[in-house]
Amino acid sequence: MAVHIVLVEPEIPQNTGNIVRTCAATGSVLHLVGKLGFRLEDRYLKRAGLDYWPMLEMHVHPDVEALMRAYPGMPAFYLTTKAPQSYVQVDYPRDVLLFFGKESAGLPETLLHAHWDACLRIPMAGDTRSLNLSNSVAIVLYEALRQHGFDQLRTAGPGLRTVF
Repeated sequence: MAVHIVLVEPEIPQNTGNIVRTCAATGSVLHLVGKLGFRLEDRYLKRAGLDYWPMLEMHVHPDVEALMRAYPGMPAFYLTTKAPQSYVQVDYPRDVLLFFGKESAGLPETLLHAHWDACLRIPMAGDTRSLNLSNSVAIVLYEALRQHGFDQLRTAGPGLRTVF
């Protein structure tokens, strides 16, 4: 199973650094797409990712079209606060692209309209605008992994036991 986390024009290095850690811990692939709001050498990005960088498979793409050419036909979902369908209402394929937009504006409207049937949201209370990007990635990623029994993850380490 390979879940691919796609960040389109991420702006905050600390969020991306946290996502680096999440991807490394889950064996997920990270894709950074378009204009980044930071340099990959940014000290805040590196600090947030800690020593997980060597464990990460990461790709940088100039735009969404280049990413889609690299992964033709791979199923994809697009996370947005505007979608009517919740992220728990779908069955995630073993290999899937999960798209998340930049912190200030989300995914481009043209991308959402082109893939409206594959747009998902994370339910929130009241008038809250959105969740933190790294939290949103973790929520949806772990649902996709849960649906496949966390088969690529270690569920208990030495001396630990899994409790349900």
